[in-house]
Amino acid sequence: MGRKRSMMSNSLKEEIAKELGFYDKVEKDGWGGISGRDAGNMVKRAIQMAEEQMVKNQQ
Repeated sequence: MGRKRSMMSNSLKEEIAKELGFYDKVEKDGWGGISGRDAGNMVKRAIQMAEEQMVKNQQ
């Protein structure tokens, strides 16, 4: 069974990881080295950013 393609660009993932403070772990161990909690927080932040962008576009 293959891995699923990422829905987020690498640059967005890196930006969010830096913002949330675990990018050093990504640099050291790769994306597979982050915790489930960090991955969940990254998804939550990406959703929040998308919602903010939608509101901005509606104005």
